[in-house]
Amino acid sequence: MEIKPLRKDIEDFIRENKLEKKWSKAKQLFLKDIKYPSLRTELMEPKWHGIYSFRLDKKYRALFFIVKGEVEVFKITKHYKR
Repeated sequence: MEIKPLRKDIEDFIRENKLEKKWSKAKQLFLKDIKYPSLRTELMEPKWHGIYSFRLDKKYRALFFIVKGEVEVFKITKHYKR
């Protein structure tokens, strides 16, 4: 499964929050195995929206959806539990 290129605003967010290394590592793990344990990939509620997330670290998660076998990350956000 491929990850579509990030929008500029998401790239800026990653850079501004110094998440480049964490994004790179999480992306590689995701491409290797979407359910890699440390990513804690989950389907968000309500499930019928089809929005998923995976973990960059304890504080940040990448929100994405899958369309025609391609992953589109549409937001990097602070985890709601922090």
